Amino acid sequence: MKETPDLYGAYPRLDESQLAELNSLGERRTTSTGEVLQQAGESPDEFIVVLDGTVASVQDVADEERVIAVHGPRRFLGEIGMLSGRPLFLTAMAPEPGEVLAVPLDRLTDLTQRDARLADLILRAFLVRRSLQLTLGAGFAIIGSRFSADTRRLREFAARNRLPHQWIDLETDTEAERLLRELGIERDETPVVIWRGEVLRNPDNARLAAAVGLRPAAPVQSVCDLIVVGAGPAGLAAAVYGASEGLATVVLDAVATGGQAGTSSRIENYLGFPAGISGAELADRAEIQANRFGAEITVPATALALEERDGHHVVLLENETRISGRAVLIASGIRYRQLDLPGMNGVTSASVYYAATELEANLCRNDPVVVVGGGNSAGQAAVFLAQHAAEVLLVVRSNELGRDMSRYLADRIERTERIQVLVHSELREVHGERALEEVVVEDLKTGERRAVPAKALFVFIGGIPHVGWLRGRIDLDDRGFVLTGSQIPGERQLLETSRKGVFAVGDVRSGSVKRVAAAVGDGAFAIRMVHEHLHLAHT
Repeated sequence: MKETPDLYGAYPRLDESQLAELNSLGERRTTSTGEVLQQAGESPDEFIVVLDGTVASVQDVADEERVIAVHGPRRFLGEIGMLSGRPLFLTAMAPEPGEVLAVPLDRLTDLTQRDARLADLILRAFLVRRSLQLTLGAGFAIIGSRFSADTRRLREFAARNRLPHQWIDLETDTEAERLLRELGIERDETPVVIWRGEVLRNPDNARLAAAVGLRPAAPVQSVCDLIVVGAGPAGLAAAVYGASEGLATVVLDAVATGGQAGTSSRIENYLGFPAGISGAELADRAEIQANRFGAEITVPATALALEERDGHHVVLLENETRISGRAVLIASGIRYRQLDLPGMNGVTSASVYYAATELEANLCRNDPVVVVGGGNSAGQAAVFLAQHAAEVLLVVRSNELGRDMSRYLADRIERTERIQVLVHSELREVHGERALEEVVVEDLKTGERRAVPAKALFVFIGGIPHVGWLRGRIDLDDRGFVLTGSQIPGERQLLETSRKGVFAVGDVRSGSVKRVAAAVGDGAFAIRMVHEHLHLAHT
């Protein structure tokens, strides 16, 4: 088979010195035609390098195989999930006789801690491969209608967690009905997920996560040092610093790692990344780092309440699991505020979005779209969508674009031909039968209204703190954000809440700066206070 070109660094070759180092740690093996070296759905315990011949990475959905990549000599197999002990999405198979080098993962880990160049090469390749897998839909399959709320839920969960998947739309894909017949599935049983020959009928997010190996097999049984609720930048920073300093750390998130930042196509003002970094890549890197230090991350895990038992803080989860800890870090962030306009209910499932990722961009490719909002999230979405949509209309309530947006971003928007900006304007209505057809925009100065054609609506109008699980247990300000430190009567550490041993960081904290760097700083700084609390509790 012909070897796949090295796209964007996804399939690099090891140099002679790197191969020699790995050779001293592994075992050479001959391979036969058709031999499976890695199986989709299983967690590999070896890092495999091709020495002779080729190895194909293959997707298998509904008994149909698709070759995703072919690896030749000195190239290595694998995916980003194997760095966190998660199952693979692709099967590695030898299409011809050859030879490979198999290195136990624990030995690879020891080597990469000494060899930063090799570590960077592998991590970068795995990150790019995951991006390619997402673009190609090289994972499980979701069959469902674009007008189904459950189809959208599954697709958004998969997208937010960077899970490679293929969506087969019942409304437009001619193969969908044939697949359903072959699988013995009625249309009203959709959406369904197909993975490793198993059919999941309208699974909830937890069941999908378990099926693809996203969740740990068993919940935490013992009392941990620190429970972090929320896996955005603040929560992940706390996980990295807490676990690296010896704290038994558990991280919970209802949706995905990365938080709102994880949906950003490119963060350009984060220190140390002059070319910018996507929110997804930042989250993936942080998650791998936290796992390497021993933090346990569970997604999805929805916190319902904060309790107290036997002198410990207890977080009650949606599945009635209780996790006990000596300290709790609230990093549950915010949820995007939703628009409430005439006509919204009829088009929300198919056309209204609160994130702008590759998933949403692919749905509105070459269509006119509308973005509502004047902050950085709206600006980043507009710039990203302009690369895919026919045109982008950015509707801003304030009188000037740069009032609530970083100057560099406002300047870029003004230079982008496909983006039209309407300042001092608001949406008043949306029109469409099942899917969006147009929006009505009002000029706040003149009162003039006009209809604008649109196929998708992206909403970024601020957020509300995710604190429903804390009400009655933690003091909040008049907008629902968590009060900390000097905002509370009595002696408190800077990030400590009204409850001793419970801290708040990131966007959910009252008075916080809503920036990724500030959230990371919060999460890192909070660990010092957690240590002080645990020290005092033991004296």
